[in-house]
Amino acid sequence: MNTIRSMRAFVRAVELGSLSAVAREHGTTQPTVSKLLAGLERELGVRLLERSSAGLSTTDEGKRFYERALHVLEEFDEAAAEARGSMETPARLLRVSAPLALSELRLNALMLEFLARYPRVEIELILDDRFVDLTEQGMDFALRLGGALPPHMIARRLAVAPRLVVASPGYLRGRPAIERPADLSAHQAVRFAWADRVEELQLHGPDGDSVVAVSGRYRVNSSIAVRDSLLAEAGFELAPAWLVDDLLASGRLVRLLPQWEGPAQEAFLLYPRRRYQPLRTRAFIDFMLERVVQLPGFTP
Repeated sequence: MNTIRSMRAFVRAVELGSLSAVAREHGTTQPTVSKLLAGLERELGVRLLERSSAGLSTTDEGKRFYERALHVLEEFDEAAAEARGSMETPARLLRVSAPLALSELRLNALMLEFLARYPRVEIELILDDRFVDLTEQGMDFALRLGGALPPHMIARRLAVAPRLVVASPGYLRGRPAIERPADLSAHQAVRFAWADRVEELQLHGPDGDSVVAVSGRYRVNSSIAVRDSLLAEAGFELAPAWLVDDLLASGRLVRLLPQWEGPAQEAFLLYPRRRYQPLRTRAFIDFMLERVVQLPGFTP
């Protein structure tokens, strides 16, 4: 039997969840795909897929074989490309984990741009503010903003976002003026839900470093909700520039203490350590290194 062809059919069946979808993609029939998979299972002596009215699912053996089959096919494709003396067009699925707000405001458009550049690639963008385990969750990449980085992953710094003190003109109207960092203590800070009730803001400006104790009545665990709360005149925030750049440009928010900034927020692209990287992952790394730094609110 053609083992490579059968492995390709199996991998795509897992990724697409349908034998008919694999058949359409490969320009063949569903019985042909089914025959390929049945032959692969006979050759291995194990059942890889379970078929039911709900669709396809992998057995425990199928899950393990899928991960190994991916690597085998990638090695084969690399070897075939080198033998031909050229590299093929990037193709197949990339799974990417990224923060919710950053994805909705900035990354979604980038993913569509990448797909337009590489028509044979598929992307599954999973929005999650948690630091997920890439291997456990079957992810190729994770984009993370600040925080501790896992030592077993490669981390490429993509860009830096300055953190600015911002508020809406409506919130500031009729309230005490904010002319120096210490003035923030008299105002309401919109904070993330896991922050303490009293928190210190670290700012750097023309007079050096300043640490200010601030508090606020409202805390929420969503950057989008923080953004909306600022517009609703709930208080001020030390926000990364990517979150508020468009609102500052339109005048819906204003920057306070323009000579002062908080610690910059770094954006990293994480991916597993591998002896080799398939063409699609190398293309994605190069694309992200090129484009994220060009997004509003980011700097090199």
